[in-house]
This record gives sequence, structure tokens and C-alpha cells, in this order.
Amino acid sequence: MFGLEITGLFGLIWFIIILWAIIKVAQSGAGALSKAIWIVVLLFLPVIGLLAWLIFGPRG
Repeated sequence: MFGLEITGLFGLIWFIIILWAIIKVAQSGAGALSKAIWIVVLLFLPVIGLLAWLIFGPRG
């Protein structure tokens, strides 16, 4: 997406990491709006979104 092509084993691992982050966001105790914003960021800006989520995201 947006010119970033990741294929092969690295792409699969990256997909699993992003999917894991989305599931963790969905299961968190944060509000619905906060969850929706984090999920959108993770989907559209996966690298920046994942780093931001790891630093600032909702805690379990």
C-alpha cells in the first residue's frame, strides 16, 4: 500500500504482527473511538502506526 511492497516470508511475518496489533487494540479497554482511530492508523500507516501503537497505544 502506498508504494510499499513487502512480499515473501517477511511480508507474512509483517502481516501477522499488524494483525496481532489490531486484535490487541480491539480487545483493549479503550473507548470505541480510540480503538477505531488506532485500527485505522494501523491499517493505513502500518510502519508508523505500529511504532506509535507500541509507544503510545492502549495498555492491556
